[in-house]
Amino acid sequence: MKFRGKITDIACLNHFTRVVTTISKLTKTCVLRLTPDHLFFILPGKVTNGGVGMWCQLLQANFFQEYQMEGVTSEVQEICLEVSPEPWSRALKTVQSAKSVKLKLTRKHCACLTVAAELPTLSSVGRVVTHDVPVDVIPRRLWQEFQEAGVPDFDVSVYLPPLKTMKSVVDRMKNLSNFLVMEANLNGDMNLKIQTDLVSVTTHFKDLGNPAWGDVSSQDGGPSQSRDPEVMAEVTVDIRKLQQFLMGQQVNPSKALCNIVHQNVVHLVLLHEDVSLQYFIPAVA
Repeated sequence: MKFRGKITDIACLNHFTRVVTTISKLTKTCVLRLTPDHLFFILPGKVTNGGVGMWCQLLQANFFQEYQMEGVTSEVQEICLEVSPEPWSRALKTVQSAKSVKLKLTRKHCACLTVAAELPTLSSVGRVVTHDVPVDVIPRRLWQEFQEAGVPDFDVSVYLPPLKTMKSVVDRMKNLSNFLVMEANLNGDMNLKIQTDLVSVTTHFKDLGNPAWGDVSSQDGGPSQSRDPEVMAEVTVDIRKLQQFLMGQQVNPSKALCNIVHQNVVHLVLLHEDVSLQYFIPAVA
């Protein structure tokens, strides 16, 4: 079981650091699943039990100039590790000016993800800084928990408004209530609402647009064509979980969308050309 990757392009290093930092804002621990072609950051949250879930997929060729891995066996070319993304993010942030950065699975006092950075120097003697981030190797018998959840059978899918705007709205609403209603329809409308005994506040977003799968039949997870486009699907969520998602976002997605399963779950998706991030927020009981 081996893993070694090398990044020599500064733009790739910056982008990879932003992804890891985003993950660190969403969870204290997660599963890092390594395959020959992809890296996955997974939070197998039990949405049915009130926990959030996350699935982030990266194509390794878009980040690493060198990438080698050997799985647990010659037939099973995968490695699953439990990692704490925050110290990994910290380590990557300190080596942004490096000539190259190597990431490798090592065994020191325990299993570690080692970040080894070759820093620029004026002398002929090279400088290498290493950071060891402890990890736990997850046995194969537990791997079934780390498969992609898939797109839920949602009622409405809608593009999100600019995330900075949405974050500003949610930050203000958080001062008024712990719970927020997200609702949207097939006309591209989305509302964020809070309601307490003292105050009722609604922010309206119009003409956001609906992804193409929102206009096809539900066989691929999309809503039925027979659904009235004016009817709202809604979910009441813990506003802190939504705020955490918006605060941590550093991926700068080309597309951001929201799938709503009425009164059940919000499925948020950020799409970049080489990163996809899915985040599941369950309805409050």
